Amino acid sequence: MRYANVLAGYTPDRGGRDALALGALLAGHDSRTLTVAAIRPPGWTTPGSARVDAEWTRYLRERAEEALEEAAGLVSGDGPGEPERIIGVDRGSGHGLAAVARRSGAEVIVIGSPPRAARGRIAVGSTADQLLHSSPVPVALATAGYGERPPPAIDRLTVAYRRSPGCDAAVRLAAAGAARLGVPLRLLTLVVPRPAVRGARRAALEEDMLRRSREQYTEDLALAVRGPGLPGSPEVTAEMAEARNVGAALASAGWLPGELLICASSDSGPLRRVFLGDTSLKIVRSATRPVMILPRTPKFEPSGRSRNVKP
Repeated sequence: MRYANVLAGYTPDRGGRDALALGALLAGHDSRTLTVAAIRPPGWTTPGSARVDAEWTRYLRERAEEALEEAAGLVSGDGPGEPERIIGVDRGSGHGLAAVARRSGAEVIVIGSPPRAARGRIAVGSTADQLLHSSPVPVALATAGYGERPPPAIDRLTVAYRRSPGCDAAVRLAAAGAARLGVPLRLLTLVVPRPAVRGARRAALEEDMLRRSREQYTEDLALAVRGPGLPGSPEVTAEMAEARNVGAALASAGWLPGELLICASSDSGPLRRVFLGDTSLKIVRSATRPVMILPRTPKFEPSGRSRNVKP
């Protein structure tokens, strides 16, 4: 989706470059709507020489400024203007980005994966873990290496769908975004059968339960596609992908180069905060395209964004 205020968390490594690439895409390649933030730790809190403390703080600040200068150079020429630069101070980079998002009114936070992430996949490091359990705005995670050959635009939005209030709200938000972009919207339900059981009777019961689940998922998808309240008029399709695990089910679905996968927060999480459940975490770790997790909202808000409420 195109956002008017995108916050990209930058570190001088592959993950930082991946975040910039996805952030620029979400900002519509308009650097004026992109903010780049570097989060540095605070100075020493233990008693010591004031001169040493000041020197250490200055060193941390200079490192953050150098990182932001590098980031600005990477996005220069990507549309008009230059991105805003912000240095945040916090012991946790995820908490620091959330605080910057609240102060700046950012609509989405974009981060990359840590260096250990396999190419084309997402790894959840400490920054993502903090954001995925507390962010007040959507969090977009870029796959490792995304910045090397980013797509020119978003091709399609896919919502990981399992009927629930949170998923239904995510569908409406994604439909609004797809309508603005002029791209299709896909609802995708993953079906992962339980491991095979011994005994003919137990196997027959498991197969009957799976059949009933397929029928229910088919009905839920049909209701979601033709349900009332979808803003705009994007092309909406629905699919089920079935395999032995979440990764295999995702791989079988087929993905466009510029696809963005959208997950809802857990319905048991706090309101107006991102809170990743177990199933969504499996999806994030298995995805080969960027993933955006939406905060849990009490109701759908027609503006297409969650209200930014300070705690």
